[in-house]
Amino acid sequence: MLIVRRVRQEDLDPLFELIQHSEYGLSTLKISKEKLEDRIEQSLFAFQQTKAKPAGQPYVFVMENLADGKIVGTSTVYSKIGGFEPSYTYEIEINVHESVELGIRKEIQVLHLRKDHNGPTELGSLFLSPEYWGSGHGRFLSMSRFLFMAEFPKRFEKEVIAEMRGVVHKDGCAPLWKALGSHFFQIEYPKAETLTSESKKFIGDLMPRHPIYIPLLPPEAQAVIGRVHPNTEPALALLHKEGFEFRNLVDIFDGGPTIHCDFDKIRAIRESRRLKVREIARELEGPTLMIANGQLDFRACLGRVHESDADAVIDQVTALQLKLKVGDSIRCVELKPAEKVREAEGTSEARGC
Repeated sequence: MLIVRRVRQEDLDPLFELIQHSEYGLSTLKISKEKLEDRIEQSLFAFQQTKAKPAGQPYVFVMENLADGKIVGTSTVYSKIGGFEPSYTYEIEINVHESVELGIRKEIQVLHLRKDHNGPTELGSLFLSPEYWGSGHGRFLSMSRFLFMAEFPKRFEKEVIAEMRGVVHKDGCAPLWKALGSHFFQIEYPKAETLTSESKKFIGDLMPRHPIYIPLLPPEAQAVIGRVHPNTEPALALLHKEGFEFRNLVDIFDGGPTIHCDFDKIRAIRESRRLKVREIARELEGPTLMIANGQLDFRACLGRVHESDADAVIDQVTALQLKLKVGDSIRCVELKPAEKVREAEGTSEARGC
């Protein structure tokens, strides 16, 4: 049985062991144990604050298999990016070159470096142990963050982004980095990826500030701009269905797309409901929802809920997993956008999900 909960201090060792298996391109997970310990401490402080505004705090979540206590996944919400160390991206723009004399008009794509000190909330650091891929576990790990955000909206910005992993080969070679960044930084991509988790000052010092004409790049570099790694395609599709969209911003190193959505337009946040537990039943029938305990000591699981106005009936397993009793509040939402529609239509597909 899997739950998603806030990180604890004692998760340091198993979490560090888990992220050692993360692939190239997941730069926020390519960190030392000391950096991870610091991130956990920041997260613990953030969760403990009864009132908090977005100031860059990381809210770190882990997925735990309750059967053996093993940490099998992790995800994070960074309440705000930028600040003292700015966030860097490339914006794809169109430059028009025209010659009336020759009757030629060309629209050429260029990369413009953007520096943001006052950025939005960011979803990141998502990783699930490969042995748990499939069966919707990755979707649950990613989506459960939205229940926490919906319950505590003042901790986050009005805009939310996700920087998706770009195309990086198994040997650590990133086509865009090879064609562009490597000429200015003179280090391999894996090293640059690690450095960004420690400091971004070197980016401002060395990154070219002039526009980069995309047609002047090698074809293999042009081909990956705005594309995601094959293993990231399901995550991209998931967030598109939640309302996220591409707005021509890409990562300066691997060219992966940055996607955006207004906080209150994210489907799982907008459609989530806050309910009071009226009864805990031995068993329940019906569709499976994502359910969270509505507390700063966050816990979420998949379970069944019978809703009646602002009240809910949950089953004993859900109550045990989330440590709930009658009178407590929960927040729930359908795991997939279409499930609510299917349930309303009374199809067997909704009941089987």
